[in-house]
Amino acid sequence: MADEPTKLDISDEMIAERRGGSGKMPEDMPTWMANSIINIDKFSKWVGNVVCWILMPLIFAMTYEVLARKLFLAPTIWAYDISRFLYGALFMLGAAYALSKGVHIRADFLYRNFKTKNQGKIDFWLYLLFYFPGLLVFFYMTLGFVGESIQRGEKGMDTTWMPYMWPIKSCLLIGIVFLLIQGISELFKSYWAATKGEWPGDEK
Repeated sequence: MADEPTKLDISDEMIAERRGGSGKMPEDMPTWMANSIINIDKFSKWVGNVVCWILMPLIFAMTYEVLARKLFLAPTIWAYDISRFLYGALFMLGAAYALSKGVHIRADFLYRNFKTKNQGKIDFWLYLLFYFPGLLVFFYMTLGFVGESIQRGEKGMDTTWMPYMWPIKSCLLIGIVFLLIQGISELFKSYWAATKGEWPGDEK
């Protein structure tokens, strides 16, 4: 009989916990930086608490569709569009909160073994060189995307319900703004880790 594991590898969970740390900011951190991190993280948490309620109408729509289709042979024409719209809104509007908690997918099998300063340097430059430029390009493209959808009165063509598309496309635009805001907090955290060797808010 094979030996049972005696130690649980929780490296990924520890990284996520560190990124979502709710501890106090370092005493030697500039006040403006500490306040920026705290306020942005609080804002993202508030957004996450609000956005999570999208699950309720999403569950209702899917449950209603299944019951109507299976029990009464009366499938709806709106459940498919509503479910994908709500799921898309949940995904995009909650992305910044997920970033603040460190639960976005990343290659932690190497990163977890790096020293804190090296982790901070990697994160800092990735945010600076790729994260912000990429999101700014997406924001510019999505701005025209949403504006054109509103101007044309664009409707979905996948079902006979044909809902307007601008509400869900607007969620994409708003989600990018939230990610840019949270990115500022993550950039400050990464800078501090790279220079001081500790993550702000990391509870010892």
